[in-house]
Amino acid sequence: MSVTGKKRLPIGIQTFSEIIDGGYYYVDKTPVIERLVQQNKYYFLSRPRRFGKSLLLDTLRCLFEGRKTLFEGLYIHDRWDWQQTHPVIRLSFGSGVMRTREELDERIRHQLRKSREYLDLPTTPKTDIPGEFSDLLELAHQATGQPVVLLIDEYDKPILDNLLAPEKARELREGLINLYSVIKDADPHLRLVLITGVSKFSKVSLFSGLNNLNDITLDAPFSTICGYTDDDIGRVFAPALAGLERDDIRRWYNGYRWGGHDVMSVYNPFDVLLLLQKRKFAPYWFETATPTFLVDLLAERGVFTPQLEKLQTEAELLGRFDVDQISTEGLLFQTGYLTVHQVEEPITGYWLYTLGYPNREVESSLNQALLPALGIEHAAPQRLTLFKCLQANDLSGLEAHLKALYAGLPHDWYRNNPIARYEGHYASVFYSHFAALGLDITVEDASHHGRVDMTVEAFGHLYLFEFKVVEQLPEGKALEQIQARGYADKYRATGKPIHLIGVEFSREKRQIVAFDTETESPP
Repeated sequence: MSVTGKKRLPIGIQTFSEIIDGGYYYVDKTPVIERLVQQNKYYFLSRPRRFGKSLLLDTLRCLFEGRKTLFEGLYIHDRWDWQQTHPVIRLSFGSGVMRTREELDERIRHQLRKSREYLDLPTTPKTDIPGEFSDLLELAHQATGQPVVLLIDEYDKPILDNLLAPEKARELREGLINLYSVIKDADPHLRLVLITGVSKFSKVSLFSGLNNLNDITLDAPFSTICGYTDDDIGRVFAPALAGLERDDIRRWYNGYRWGGHDVMSVYNPFDVLLLLQKRKFAPYWFETATPTFLVDLLAERGVFTPQLEKLQTEAELLGRFDVDQISTEGLLFQTGYLTVHQVEEPITGYWLYTLGYPNREVESSLNQALLPALGIEHAAPQRLTLFKCLQANDLSGLEAHLKALYAGLPHDWYRNNPIARYEGHYASVFYSHFAALGLDITVEDASHHGRVDMTVEAFGHLYLFEFKVVEQLPEGKALEQIQARGYADKYRATGKPIHLIGVEFSREKRQIVAFDTETESPP
């Protein structure tokens, strides 16, 4: 620790012993870990990338290997039987990219061999992969007299790396099934199994027969097993927070929630650590992997982007993810671009989830990534113009800018993209252009019929937009409708100027044909 009381920031470090011995900040996850190891035997956990899954598994490894000194000062230190140790086998598919079944099988055999060496077990006659894995678990149990703790990290990465080539993805899936099928019959030799990854492939497709695998992804008691809570930020990282506004940190990086309103939200650790190091707000997590596959899929399916703020789905769709059947909701949720905002049970056993962006980082970054797919080729200079119009509260400049934005959509793009024929496309461009700037936006109402009502707060002003698509000529009703719906009522107490703006877009002319405004000054 330095003379200022600051510890080191564990950016990218996934080894528990290195964090503890190296004087790094550590958020104690052992209260949740204790709950995990005492309740069940077989667990599955899905979390987005860079959320600390690998560190969680390494912490479990150190715990079951009895490395007591590493846990001094942590919750579990005086609550664990350090005399009872277990052999730990950890498999990970996180490094490298495997494109063929042969490469996958080679990687599996390599890890099984390294596990035998780590546990100092004798080699066994060469057999197939299920045979080798089964022998490893049984030998580890026999040699130590204790059942095995099996930890599998990034269980799904070989499939995810090949989703754009479904035949390869299916081939690699079969290779993983070949490995995971051993777990069920190895039950007598196992103390604990934890399988982690980004996606949740159905048990039927990947864990055939392992019916007792407990999926804790959306279980409230384990909602904070990965990530930092707001209390963690204020308590653990207090010496590093000077000069940073807590509310800004919350808006930018907090908000991931795996459950309903009663569940605590968490921050992405990678974002927080880089913010504390670099002292500036930026989309650190988003920039680590451009979601090309996701953006292309959303564009292909004609996703109405204003509805991403409030997307309602059933529990089944949330967990439906397979090579041949990827639900939009499941993909957005499991990859971390949307999170749970609300959980309802309107009928016993029928669960509804309302999804939305977790925070400002994801909302602005995802919409920035979507704009080119929506036809906006030079989005950055367009955002700068939008920023200047709002900064100056220049409504006529804003009208001219938005007309230029739509005029810039290339004619070839309209001919070649089915999404352009989808009436929600124009409203998606309108919403995503504002959202990409990182503004404070509230979607009041949105429909697939090309309409979006939204409130934008910027530079001390409130802008209430109704954007609607008309056939050809302006109807002059957008402003009337925004007045009739009374969206301004709840904002009058803010004391900020309110601008009602009715925008009508002609499908025939592919251009804004009405931009009517009315301003209410504060009393």
